[in-house]
Amino acid sequence: MQKKIIPDIVIGRLPKYLQTLQQIKEKNIYTISSSDLGEEIGISAAQLRKDLSYFGEFGKQGTGYNINILINQLKIILKADRVWNVIIVGAGDLGSALARYQDFSKYGYNIVSIFDTSEEKIGKSIGNYTIENAKNMANKVKLFDVKIAMITVPVSEAQNVVDLLINAGVSAFLNYAPIFLHVPEYVKVESIDPISQLQHMTYYL
Repeated sequence: MQKKIIPDIVIGRLPKYLQTLQQIKEKNIYTISSSDLGEEIGISAAQLRKDLSYFGEFGKQGTGYNINILINQLKIILKADRVWNVIIVGAGDLGSALARYQDFSKYGYNIVSIFDTSEEKIGKSIGNYTIENAKNMANKVKLFDVKIAMITVPVSEAQNVVDLLINAGVSAFLNYAPIFLHVPEYVKVESIDPISQLQHMTYYL
């Protein structure tokens, strides 16, 4: 049986659905219609129903969605129903801020280490972590079965770091370096470039 191809833009909206549902649940609301949920998210009810229909039927006509059930189903779909070990590479201002961010563990992302190549930084503490030598990255990845890495290194180092980590077993990267990374087809890269995003916004101003 051929696997159903789901557009990446649909996958990209699912975390927003999950986040919104969790916020609604905190208000002690337990069911919601597709029109009300769509309004909270900023999309049409028809688009919401179409997106969810790729994964099954979750709502009931006349009663809407059971929020707890839909949250649990979205977590399963996004594989957010488990704990993922993550490393941070680069202990500059951005990497340090990520290491101090407390909510990763709340959503199932366990930061196991932060690495850098600078002798001045190695051994210093950031929050609950001690900055480790980047030479030990591959061993740490294999030891903790790390599949996800956050990359906050300079552009000149990013591709080499990613190549090394792919060889060690990492298959997903959150990339903060403003560079296109060349990776095998099975590796997923999400790039976050604030300058590009600001330029996208200022076009409309």
